[in-house]
Amino acid sequence: MRTVYVNGQFMPENEATVSIFDRGFLMADGVYEVTSVLGGKLIDFDGHAVRLARSLGELDMRNPIAKEDLLEVHRELVRLNEIDEGLIYLQITRGSDGDRDFAFPDPETTEPTIVLFTQNKPGMADSPAAKRGAKIISIEDIRWGRRDIKTVQLLYPSMGKMMAKKAGCDDAWMVEDGMVTEGTSNNAYIVKGNKIITRHLGTEILHGITRVAVLRLAREAQMEVEERSFSIEEAQEADEAFTTSASAFVMPVVEIDGVALGEGVPGRVAMRLREIYIDEMRKAAV
Repeated sequence: MRTVYVNGQFMPENEATVSIFDRGFLMADGVYEVTSVLGGKLIDFDGHAVRLARSLGELDMRNPIAKEDLLEVHRELVRLNEIDEGLIYLQITRGSDGDRDFAFPDPETTEPTIVLFTQNKPGMADSPAAKRGAKIISIEDIRWGRRDIKTVQLLYPSMGKMMAKKAGCDDAWMVEDGMVTEGTSNNAYIVKGNKIITRHLGTEILHGITRVAVLRLAREAQMEVEERSFSIEEAQEADEAFTTSASAFVMPVVEIDGVALGEGVPGRVAMRLREIYIDEMRKAAV
């Protein structure tokens, strides 16, 4: 049985409770982060902590835990649950004032809710899915406009995953005004020659922590990076494509809306970036 963390306490998962009046449950009024674990150490913890603070600030939500204390909670959960490869999920909501109201409760009298739990995922680094590549479909992006805030409003991305599954594919890329925004739980990229193309940062996409690291490593490896919008049609004509996320690292894409990319197998650039990313993140893990 897993040990989880709820509002300052470590406890067995079957004893963990949150109020039925919690605004995360009633209003999706909360934010989250997912940090990967490789070799029992945390991948890019600082990046996730910085983005967490930004998300909270954008929603005028108080951060209930200092960064150094949050790091220790992460480490203790890794130790208690004996995680070698896996994930730590963190969620902070505006809490509960004992009732339901659209107006925010008084932050001076209502404590935020903080929850963390682990997911054991052996084989993350040596993923069979990465070796075969992902097949994706395109869907209309109908989410709210502040996708740069990592909120728990994940219903439509979940629906997108299910649309892909129903179509016999692995994931979906969302399209707005004719251009790809991002995947359901990842940032999207195409490759033309030695050039990596990915959407520029803005409120339309999540500012991925893995995205930052991968683009830095790509530039260090003398690859050209262009941050701009691209269409599904341009993607289908690309040499290769891939996605990045904290849980899947760099995932090659081999098919988009039924059109195979290149030779229909994971591309050279994507696989090289995956290799470099995992190697460098292992070295820098805490």
